[in-house]
Amino acid sequence: MISEHEALIYIMVLAAAADTEMTDSEIAAIGEQVMHLPAFRDFTLDNLPKVASDCAALLNEEDGLEQILASAHGALTPALRETAYALALDVVAADLHAAQEELRVLELIRHRLDIDRLIAAAIERGARARHQSIGGA
Repeated sequence: MISEHEALIYIMVLAAAADTEMTDSEIAAIGEQVMHLPAFRDFTLDNLPKVASDCAALLNEEDGLEQILASAHGALTPALRETAYALALDVVAADLHAAQEELRVLELIRHRLDIDRLIAAAIERGARARHQSIGGA
């Protein structure tokens, strides 16, 4: 069983690793979320590297992806599952390009965390708005 903090971080790491390459901007986005969001108020930032490393090790196991998603679902309340999905979107958006693998993993996260389609659309629209650039389409 993992903690709520760990579950949120696992989902972010999963999103960042979806295309098999964690970019500096994705890693920075994870750190910024952990430093600034109220959900992490009681989390010790010094623990972030270990939690991320534990997640990466789990991803390398045969059924690691399913273990991560099942553990996150079990650890998070419905409201925090929505937070996890929003965090995953922000991590993917951090490098301003979403690869097909990342989009598939986001869809898998949405399904496994039981995020309602309309709620997911609203969260996705919010992420697009937050990551829009000046002069961007």
